[in-house]
This record gives sequence, C-alpha cells and structure tokens, in this order.
Amino acid sequence: MKRSEENNPIHGADTAGQATPKGQRQGTEFAAPLGSVRSGRLIFASGASWVTVRADPAMANLYHARFEGQAPRVGAKAGTITIRYPRFPLFDWLYYLRERPAEVALNAQIPWDIEMRNGVSKLTADLGSLELRSLEVSGGASRVEVTLPPPSGIVPVRVLGGASNVAIRRPEGVAAQLRVGGGSTNLTFDKRRFGAVGGEVSLQSSDYESASDRYDITITGGVSSVTIDTR
Repeated sequence: MKRSEENNPIHGADTAGQATPKGQRQGTEFAAPLGSVRSGRLIFASGASWVTVRADPAMANLYHARFEGQAPRVGAKAGTITIRYPRFPLFDWLYYLRERPAEVALNAQIPWDIEMRNGVSKLTADLGSLELRSLEVSGGASRVEVTLPPPSGIVPVRVLGGASNVAIRRPEGVAAQLRVGGGSTNLTFDKRRFGAVGGEVSLQSSDYESASDRYDITITGGVSSVTIDTR
C-alpha cells in the first residue's frame, strides 16, 4: 500500500485493520459510492457531539459527510461507515467538539442500522424518509432530537446509559412500546406526563400488541426530561 493511501481516512485501514474500498474526500468532506451495497450501517465509534444525521432520497452515493474544523477519521467498507473522533482527556475533548458541527447524509434508497457508541450530545437525527432497521446509542444521550420514519416490522431503538433532554418522535398512528430502567423524572409518553418514578417503567400505545409495524424503545440508566411522542 502506498504511503498516501495509508494516511487517507477513506483509503486507509478500517478499525479491523483491513483496507477500505476506494472513496472520495475533499478537505473535510467525505463520500463513498453506493455500488452494489444493499444495506448500510453508520457507526460513531468514539462518541459524537454537534452532529446532524439526515436521509437524502436523491443521493447517488452511499453517504456524504461534512465536518467543521479538524475532521475525524472516516472509513467505509461493505456499506458500513465508521466515524471515529480522536480520544482526549475530558476537558480537551469538550474543547475539541465545541461548536464543531458535523452533518452526515445517508442514502435513503437502502435500509440502515445506526449505532452511536460512548455517548452522544447535541444530536439531531432527521430520519423521516429513511428505512431504519435499528438505532442504538450506548454511553448515554443528552440534548438529542430524533425523527423516526414509518417502521417496517418491529424496529428496536435503544438508549443505554441514561437519557437527558431527549425527544424521540415517530409518525402519527405508529405503535410504540417504551421500557425505562433506572427510574425517570419528567417523562412524557404520547401526551401522558410522569413526574418522578422510581424503578422500571413500561408503557405502550393502545395498538401496540396488534400492530405488525412498530417501535420497541428501551432506555436504561434512567431518564430526565425525555419525550416519546408522535409528530
């Protein structure tokens, strides 16, 4: 492998040490061709902040990402997009991410799994025109707004490690179940509001059991100021 390829976040090795397929990069913008990919996976491997994720029905590529300031490492292989920010001590990390917005657009012609590891804050995910197979956030979520698309089958949404100031909205008429572990304060589920509740919480929309297409939402680690509703 040529040295120039080793240092390129698109052409270089992925997290498993295997070469990634040829992609495109211009400065702090990244893309990869759709090719024969039939499904996609977006992974934020080391946390994320100030990020917008959206679906693009007109996109020809697999994805397009744009970052303000120093770009993270971005790799694409077999439909999996991995975005990895550098690791810093806590206060250096907060400084690095402060007001450095990023936008990731996904090809809406294929289904997607989205995974965010090690926590996420200040995230806006407009997935209304996407076919979403799963969404998982580990390490907690803060200041997050997610717009969900119509589901196909039972679609899991997982927030592991707690949630604060989070809004998850699905289309009108779509069934959903919410399970919360670790207690909750200021929880809203389909216009029903709950103050302080200790222990586990389990709520369902009235049509959940009979619906074939529905959302199964789980939040662990407790919640504060969380809304699960329709739009």
